[in-house]
Amino acid sequence: MTTTQSPDVTPDVAPEATTSAGASAARTGLRGAPGRWLHGWDPENRAQWDGGGRAIARRNLWLSIFAEFLGFGVFALWGIAVPMLAAWGYTGPLALSNAEQFWLVSIPILVGATMRIPYTFAVPLVGGRNWTVISALLLLAPTVGLALAVSAHAPFPVLLVVAALAGFGGGNFASSMTNISFFYPAAEKGAALGLNAAGGNLGTAAVQFTAPLVVLIGATTMSAGATVPNLPAVGWVFAPFVLLAAMLAWRFMDNVADAKADPKSFAAAVRRPQTWLLSLLYIGTFGSFIGFAGAFPKLLTDAFPEASLKIAFLGALVGSLSRPLGGIVADRVGGWVITVISFAGMALGAGGAIFALQAGSLAAFMISFVCLFVFTGIGNGSIYRMIPAVFAATEPDRSPAGRLATLRLTGGAIGIVGAIGAYGGFVIPQGFSLSMALSGGSIVPALLAIIGVYLIFGILTWRLYGRGFGARI
Repeated sequence: MTTTQSPDVTPDVAPEATTSAGASAARTGLRGAPGRWLHGWDPENRAQWDGGGRAIARRNLWLSIFAEFLGFGVFALWGIAVPMLAAWGYTGPLALSNAEQFWLVSIPILVGATMRIPYTFAVPLVGGRNWTVISALLLLAPTVGLALAVSAHAPFPVLLVVAALAGFGGGNFASSMTNISFFYPAAEKGAALGLNAAGGNLGTAAVQFTAPLVVLIGATTMSAGATVPNLPAVGWVFAPFVLLAAMLAWRFMDNVADAKADPKSFAAAVRRPQTWLLSLLYIGTFGSFIGFAGAFPKLLTDAFPEASLKIAFLGALVGSLSRPLGGIVADRVGGWVITVISFAGMALGAGGAIFALQAGSLAAFMISFVCLFVFTGIGNGSIYRMIPAVFAATEPDRSPAGRLATLRLTGGAIGIVGAIGAYGGFVIPQGFSLSMALSGGSIVPALLAIIGVYLIFGILTWRLYGRGFGARI
């Protein structure tokens, strides 16, 4: 679409939002303002959407995915860094206990889950483009902080504070999803949010794949043949990409002036029992994905010291890629059905991991965890599909005003479910830490407890949503 700027429009206005002599603004109601603010944005307006709105939405989506991708990478940074601390020099007096290592893995998840609600409200308060810039630049604190802390061989309390800053990356997911939800019409919102979520989740796999390679840059070889990885490089390598994400967001993303915070929808969702029941189930799926993604590199190298960290990324990769599949299949056969299957598959994967540990089989261990990760992703997608279906089925008012209220209620519930579910990612590493402390170093008791929880959640899903609602949910 060829456009020219109106004389009174500054260069930082979204180019698709303006046309010669303002003809497009008159036809679609969309106009740009300095600071790349969009006024009159309405993706449900077909003329506006076809006349440049789709291009605006897609541009914001891809740039949002890039920033969120980096956020998830930072979020998962300590999960892959912790297994390399001993090789870097954290031995002897500096050696960290198992409990301390699991705290470094889990504290970013705790902080990230807590940041989700304020990050959600930040978008309508300051603008999606502006907040993407701010949230991207905040990632410099945990990445540069990691590089400086491990370079100085800082003690555990300092490492813990720096690891907590990585929680900023977890908050990015909430603000990114909120921002993109404003850009797409209802008919395309699900696909856009699914792509946004999957693209962001892949950041976890990306950092787990690249970190073992990055640390080889500048690594040193000792006289005994051991390699000392260049662990600070894991933090430094993020800096240029973070700055690039902030620059691209500043230059090419947009703020939606009509996007408003809706605290009433959150307040209404808090009062609905369905919000908390769905949050509980999401703890089981998304909490498992985040918790296992963070802990898996350590679990792998603890159980099989000969294993290469280079294969640890496979779990997070398949968990990310399978998330859209869960939503797609749930649309066809029902969200509760796929959620029940997911919990069964996750229990099967955890059971296989117990067998692999007892048999001493690395191959079986990897296969079992890949299975577990696949079903966490599928469950994530199916539960997100269930949320609007549950409220559509349980809210009694079917009038146009009632349906609008249900839609707003669903939006509030999605924010709460996403935030509460993430706390499960903190529980899982801490559960492994407790299991190892009480059983002489074994994670089997924790896996048995996790299997029990999955089975309970599967039965709960069937009883709550399968028996009474069936295909509607």
